[in-house]
Amino acid sequence: MNVTPQQVLDRLAGVLSPHGVALTVANVLSEIAVNGDKVFFSINVEAPEIKVWEEVRANAEAAVRAIPGVSVAMVALTAERKPDSTTPSLSSRSERGIPHVSTRRSPQNPASTSPMARQADIPGVAAIVAVASGKGGVGKSTTALNLALGLRDLGLRVGLLDADIYGPSIPRLTGIREKPQLTDDKKIVPIGRFGLTIMSVGFLIEEESAMIWRGPMVASAIRQMLRDVAWGQLDVLVVDMPPGTGDAQLTLAQNVPLKGAVIISTPQDLSLIDARRGLAMFRKVNVPVFGIIENMSFFQCPHCGGRSDIFGHGGARHEAERLGVPFLGEIPLHMSIRETSDSGHPVVESQPDGSHAAIYRAIAENIRDRLHDAVAVAR
Repeated sequence: MNVTPQQVLDRLAGVLSPHGVALTVANVLSEIAVNGDKVFFSINVEAPEIKVWEEVRANAEAAVRAIPGVSVAMVALTAERKPDSTTPSLSSRSERGIPHVSTRRSPQNPASTSPMARQADIPGVAAIVAVASGKGGVGKSTTALNLALGLRDLGLRVGLLDADIYGPSIPRLTGIREKPQLTDDKKIVPIGRFGLTIMSVGFLIEEESAMIWRGPMVASAIRQMLRDVAWGQLDVLVVDMPPGTGDAQLTLAQNVPLKGAVIISTPQDLSLIDARRGLAMFRKVNVPVFGIIENMSFFQCPHCGGRSDIFGHGGARHEAERLGVPFLGEIPLHMSIRETSDSGHPVVESQPDGSHAAIYRAIAENIRDRLHDAVAVAR
């Protein structure tokens, strides 16, 4: 039996706000979105109160997950609601002698004012590496998957998280059609394929579903895929980031200590401009940039072997030198990479002895060495 929005509302009627009233009458709930056995909604509160509502958000999420037939619940906390004169704010209640909710919580470290103070390791995961791009359409997901396979071939235990919320590509690139299961404690079990441990929001929705989510919903989904997945023991978790420099990137950087980031770009100037923005963002949040990869570096004809520099050539290498970051390598635009990606059999897996697999493995080896350097510095 499919879960209905009314069932969700009935369960949320038992969750109290910090004001002591049920969520269903607190005028804070967004529309309840139900997709099969998955439930999505947000709690919209006033910005000054958002910290004391976090516990309510967690309680609401747990309550919805307990509904028979619900496998996934994603609840975002947003600070978009305007002050409502009919509902007294927490601060005004405290002025009339009612203790502020925050006074009943454990004291926080007052010295930790940086957003990075919220970082916490993922149990069992030794290192996390973000694969990012300043813009879409540069082959980031294909590169992330083949790099993960290259790291696997170096003997590492590798996970792959598809954090591209709006356009998850990993289900198509890996040929995965099944849905993940849940453990007894409601953790999502990632799907194993090609010797990788893989999780994608695309496993939870239909391929043609439109992900019309505000920034806070994106942040909530990424936090859940980091924390509510049974990743097991991994040497490295490769995160395929959405393009750009927005909420998803900041959420990742603020929630987990990234060992490093890899920037994907094509040789053309438009892509390089956006790659600079991506690099600047990671530097601002103190994430080491392992280097830049030039994807679609040149076109190699599968018939005659001739080469054409369709998007120019060498732009990413020059940019890396100019910005003082390593240049990790160049990957050609080739039919076999495209065909194996579209068929769900990535080239490193399906053509392990080919020249393109060798390119990905060489770049992966470079990344592994930089991971070792990052760990040595941290020690």
